[in-house]
Amino acid sequence: MSDLLPLTMAERLIRQAMTPFPVEAVPLEAAYGRVLRQAVHAERALPPYDRVILDGIAVAWRDRQTAWVLSGTQAAGHPPLTLDPGHEAALAVMTGAVLPRGADTVIPREDYRREGDTLILQKGVSPKRGQHIHPMGADCAAGAALLESGLILSPPEMAVLAANGISQPLVSAIPSIAVISTGDELVAPDAPVAPWQIRRSNDYAIAASLARRGLTRQTLLTLPDDLAILTLKLDEALDTHDAVVLSGGVSMGDFDFVPKVLAALGVQRIFHKVAQRPGKPFWFGIGKSGQPVFALPGNPVSALACCSRHVVPALLHAQGLNLPPRHVMLAAPLTPIATMTRFVPVRLGHDDQGRTLAYPCPMTTSGDFNRLGATDGLVTLPPGDTPLSAGTGLVFHAW
Repeated sequence: MSDLLPLTMAERLIRQAMTPFPVEAVPLEAAYGRVLRQAVHAERALPPYDRVILDGIAVAWRDRQTAWVLSGTQAAGHPPLTLDPGHEAALAVMTGAVLPRGADTVIPREDYRREGDTLILQKGVSPKRGQHIHPMGADCAAGAALLESGLILSPPEMAVLAANGISQPLVSAIPSIAVISTGDELVAPDAPVAPWQIRRSNDYAIAASLARRGLTRQTLLTLPDDLAILTLKLDEALDTHDAVVLSGGVSMGDFDFVPKVLAALGVQRIFHKVAQRPGKPFWFGIGKSGQPVFALPGNPVSALACCSRHVVPALLHAQGLNLPPRHVMLAAPLTPIATMTRFVPVRLGHDDQGRTLAYPCPMTTSGDFNRLGATDGLVTLPPGDTPLSAGTGLVFHAW
């Protein structure tokens, strides 16, 4: 087992080797779901003026006053009007309008009645000076920090960008990724299948795992266990993509050519074989142009486990995304492996206190992927001899 790299070391080496993906400006309407790569500050104080909170009238308040004369209307989106001098005048105001000059109080529409141009306060209503006004700068001052680089743009962040005049936000470029399955035994989902063949599934699973994180620029390719064809096609993939993810051909078989081909193409091997199960034959390297190359085992559970546990976090890190680990609680006991990290598929649920529970769904073998459809991802069990009881906290990675 001495030739197996500990999981923590593999993670560290991957992060150290990854080069950040470029930054690009995109139209605001195309920025949703992208990784923000700039800090955002308030364009001006918010609100930028004393804002009327609800429909009603704006007045210069005087204690015990109960009637006013309507002198005009302050609509939203228009320059401020000036309240007539004295305390008898009132201006009708709309929600979101600027507070008229000379006014200091807003009285809601339901708190007064109108008789011609005279507005009479309803009985039992006691306005207070300054009520129903959102003061200028109450939310934030001009220049205040609003968004940090390294987050995914969701609806609230999109609103912040728009409200602060950022029409071309800087985001991480979406890398082009070649997703390649290797093996003479693989046939397409719609092709006739012989008894000695299997339908290819790894590339679809890996592509879906990447796409759900916004990594949608993909090329899917299936290659035979042929040294010449592998060399030609992998060379083309390295020349035309920002990252390459392979499955199959990395173990100890006579036709596992992938490590040999990658070395011949000038890909620097960072490591091969990690102390983890499933996924021990995992290979990682860096191409001549700095592109990451992930070569995953061909067994479907191993491939998807390595993708979720290594490939996805590495690519998101290169995009500048800052995601904290997600922790869950075991819903049932699990036994770790003494000499290596163990990945266990789980189904998520919640207890009556709202805590996220992970229900173990261990597979019988790394090829037993048909039951993965009932699971949400995997948990990581560090090496050890002591069984983990229900309630133990573990790190979760979604498929």
